[in-house]
Amino acid sequence: MSLIKKKKITTRDILLGEINATREELDAAYSLFENVVDPDLISSSIYRINSIQDRYKYLMKQLKAGELSK
Repeated sequence: MSLIKKKKITTRDILLGEINATREELDAAYSLFENVVDPDLISSSIYRINSIQDRYKYLMKQLKAGELSK
């Protein structure tokens, strides 16, 4: 018998991983925004931040929907 228990990966685990990765990506996007001076890069950074925020909102809705369906 194996001493290592196999952990069942759930949808919730996957969502939490995606949420954490999205938070890190958002932190990086904010850092880029704070350090650029070219107007085109500023605009691009804002677009990226908004896009990542939308993804984060979507993932949080999915997580909450999964928790409510239990």
